[in-house]
Amino acid sequence: MKFFVTVLGLLMVLEGLPYFAFPEKMQAFMRQIEKMNPDHLRLAGLVSTLIGLLICYVVQKTCIFS
Repeated sequence: MKFFVTVLGLLMVLEGLPYFAFPEKMQAFMRQIEKMNPDHLRLAGLVSTLIGLLICYVVQKTCIFS
C-alpha cells in the first residue's frame, strides 16, 4: 500500500508540473484538445494506457531497477 500511495503522489507531481511551469501553454493545449475528434482522444488514451502497462510489465519481469 505504501508503494501504491507513493506512485500516486509521484503521478500527481508529474501531472501538475506542466501546469505550474507553463500555464499559458497548457491553456492553449487544452483549447486544441477541445477541437480534437473524440475518437482520436480515445485512441491516444488507449495507446498511452497500453504503453504504461507494457512499461510496468517489463520493469516487473526484468527487475532492472531493483
